[in-house]
Amino acid sequence: ASPALLMRVVASAYSVAEKAATLVRNVMSAGDLGIVEKAGPNDLQTKADRLVQMSICASLARKFPKVTIIGEEELPTDDLIEAEDLIEDGHCEEILKKPCPAQYTGIKEEELVIWVDPLDGTKEYTEGLLDHVTVLIGIAYGGKAIAGVINQPYYNYEAGANAVLGRTIWGVLGMGAFGFQLTEAPAGKHIVVTTRSHSSALVNECITALNPDAVIRVGGAGNKIIQLIEGKASAYVFASPGCKKWDTCAPEAILHAVGGKITDIHGNPFQYNKEVKHMNSAGVLATLRNYDYYASRIPNTVKESLVP
Repeated sequence: ASPALLMRVVASAYSVAEKAATLVRNVMSAGDLGIVEKAGPNDLQTKADRLVQMSICASLARKFPKVTIIGEEELPTDDLIEAEDLIEDGHCEEILKKPCPAQYTGIKEEELVIWVDPLDGTKEYTEGLLDHVTVLIGIAYGGKAIAGVINQPYYNYEAGANAVLGRTIWGVLGMGAFGFQLTEAPAGKHIVVTTRSHSSALVNECITALNPDAVIRVGGAGNKIIQLIEGKASAYVFASPGCKKWDTCAPEAILHAVGGKITDIHGNPFQYNKEVKHMNSAGVLATLRNYDYYASRIPNTVKESLVP
């Protein structure tokens, strides 16, 4: 029997994300990042964002023409026609060999929505903070994130000239997540990971209320979820509207696949159907374990300031 549609999409997304990582590294090594400001100096787009989005969207649309694909960057559609050298038509054999969770075996193409962040942590990328950068491909069904691929193009980049650069993490609900070592944060320690470049009085008020032992400020939603699943942080807290659905879909699927939880600041789950508004306007709260501990400490003043 041929593999279920979901497994074919994930297997393709894996290869597409690896191709994306190569594009990200090539743009950086060529030296001209082609930076444009979108809504201001903290909202940037580079040549890598544009090329990677074209590559991911064109590659997946060619194989799965009825799937809805929503990407972060607004690009002219004519660009997709010229994207022949950006097409990746391979797939990860190892993923295809795994059985699809029973609840997803009957999914049809038109029922899937793929949320794409071609380069999460663009500002950090332009500043050379390369380990913050991820490529995110999230797969949703029935409004819920059910599978995700996160590529870190520069994973291991400080390990010397002969190090193998980059890694791809992937997961499916009901199956688990792969490509990393699941680790819990130190017991009894409250380490909060939050935004590096989008801080505000509200963000800081919320963090102070949690009385953390340490605060890690890094770029990229994908990177922050990786901090949780690798045990470097115990909670990801962002009391602000800045985050979008393409930032959270892939990380959510991977976090949920290993038993974690992500919601807005009020505890509402995110919805990923194609009609949904793109902004996560009520912030983000995520943990691998002990979600209720952090949720119970979010101040009401913070909740009142963030309308879902």
